[in-house]
Amino acid sequence: MKKINNSKKILVAALMGVTALTSSCRDDFADINSSPSQVTTAEPTYLFAQAVLKFEPSGYLYWFYNAPMMYSWAQMATPTNGFTSTFTTTTATGQQGTQYLETLKYVRDLEHYRSTLSEEDAAKYANIAACLDVLTAYLGIFDTDMYGDTPFTEAARAIHGGTLTPAYDTIESLYDLWLTQLDAAINTLTTATNQIELSTQDVVFNGDVTKWAKLANTLKLRIASRLISQNKSRALEIAQQVASASCGYIDSANDAMLFNKAMTNTSSNDYVYHWSNGFLESTAGSQRVLDFMLENKDPRVRFCYSKNEWNSMIIQAFYDQKREIPSYVEKNVEYTTDANGKKTFVKWKGMGEPWVRYYGIPVEFNAQDNAALYGDYFKPETRFRLTEEGGTASKYYTPYSMFQRQMVIGRNYNFTMPTPPGGPVIERKEDRPWYGLYFGAAEANLFLAEFKLLGANLPQSAEYYYNRGVRFSVEEYDKLAELNQIAYYGTTYDYDPHEVSIELKDGEIDTMMENEDYKLTGNAAEQLEKVYIQQMLNYTLYPDELYVTARRSGLPKFGSNLISRENFSLVPVTNIPRRLDTDLPLETDLMYKNKVEAFQRQGFTPTAAGPNGPTLNAERVWQDKGAPQWGEGPKE
Repeated sequence: MKKINNSKKILVAALMGVTALTSSCRDDFADINSSPSQVTTAEPTYLFAQAVLKFEPSGYLYWFYNAPMMYSWAQMATPTNGFTSTFTTTTATGQQGTQYLETLKYVRDLEHYRSTLSEEDAAKYANIAACLDVLTAYLGIFDTDMYGDTPFTEAARAIHGGTLTPAYDTIESLYDLWLTQLDAAINTLTTATNQIELSTQDVVFNGDVTKWAKLANTLKLRIASRLISQNKSRALEIAQQVASASCGYIDSANDAMLFNKAMTNTSSNDYVYHWSNGFLESTAGSQRVLDFMLENKDPRVRFCYSKNEWNSMIIQAFYDQKREIPSYVEKNVEYTTDANGKKTFVKWKGMGEPWVRYYGIPVEFNAQDNAALYGDYFKPETRFRLTEEGGTASKYYTPYSMFQRQMVIGRNYNFTMPTPPGGPVIERKEDRPWYGLYFGAAEANLFLAEFKLLGANLPQSAEYYYNRGVRFSVEEYDKLAELNQIAYYGTTYDYDPHEVSIELKDGEIDTMMENEDYKLTGNAAEQLEKVYIQQMLNYTLYPDELYVTARRSGLPKFGSNLISRENFSLVPVTNIPRRLDTDLPLETDLMYKNKVEAFQRQGFTPTAAGPNGPTLNAERVWQDKGAPQWGEGPKE
């Protein structure tokens, strides 16, 4: 990965008025900055449209670097080589910590432009400023989750005459600021008149300011969730304000922040398809998570994870060559055996298709070294390979389920049907724009269920919000799967007669909700655990939100009857990071003094001065202080 050199880092940081928090690939500000001599006046609606294009909490480098760490630290997914002593080590990090700058710079540009207008004319752009504040608060919450204090109030102003060395704001003050800005945005979006219409420049809500107001209101719940360990009464107060606000909150699919950025590309940036690189090759579903979802017939398992490659035709091909197949796959196969010992696939047993095509990797420590128990899960490229009979063509078949990548990337993540070597080639390669869900009704209702259980005075019961949240989660994932046309959605490709498509079927949600694990029953602690588990399942394809929820709730819990965390004796939970690392700044860095002061204030030891795991567990960001340790379970 190309990195800019130190001298260029300093120059770029000076132009922007802020420097990156680590030295990873996300340090490259080349496309963010411009010389004052190159500044031109832009139409504010175009500034807004560009900010939406740049709005990105789920970029390629984030998925390539951050996501695998977050999933494995939370034990909600498993490295494809299993859990080993190195799983707590941080790797390069990407596209988190500075993403808020991508929209904040347009906030500053609009502020500058409006300052050149009369008061009356400037007021016409209040709605645009409000929407930009909502986008920036969204990204600010995301960035500070893993890095803590950050430059904000003085940041991105250098190009308009501001400081080259912006001060670091504390998380506590930023939460206050963003809450104030969100309230101001709600007021503007619900009361302002004579506003410039966004209309077609707004691909998020098509200029519907009432939906922007609902997003602003609902986003406050994310901040409230981060305040639980520091100021619980404030968090509950925020939840009460959100639930009673006249503007409403996101409580239907029509209000969700779900959109695709563009239908055609007009630049080198891949806005239409999200990006064009592979990702998350080293992480697969956790056996404990997938088993929990399958036991409860949760359709989301089909939308968040991919079918394994062992369809009935592949199984028969292995039988024809008298090759072994994974034991856990064969448990779900009914077959006959002839006099020569040859097996013939008859039908699926157990839950049948499509459920029998989803398997996770064991969570046990060093499982890959225990071939007798877990050998069938690892190294499929050598263990489960077929060679064409009478030929040289060779393929291997992965028996476990990877993340459903077509939910995260559009074009260039195409589908190829698993077929035997020398068999038919069945591919789907058509381009399709990518749709992303950034905030939905499921998230809002599950937050409200949590806050109700914690004591918030809300108009409905915790069960009401919980049931709506879980149902919305399934429906929203089904809608995303349809929009992104993931593999097997609405089709079986007419290859395997035993194949079943994966779209949501009538009655499935009702069947799922009848399971005891999905009912909001039990004592207060058990109900709270169920709410957090559902929040994490809803965040399956949102690594930061999943990780933050696991971090603040102490889930998965040791010994849980739902999804249990494994206690690795060789790697204690005190070695598992609670944040991403920070580099020791160079003394030549213009921001050296500000960085050092910010690190000292937060009690952070720069990476170069200490070990990763224990340091990154003990030295926590402000919002994480006092939260339960991994595996302890939630505090009531």
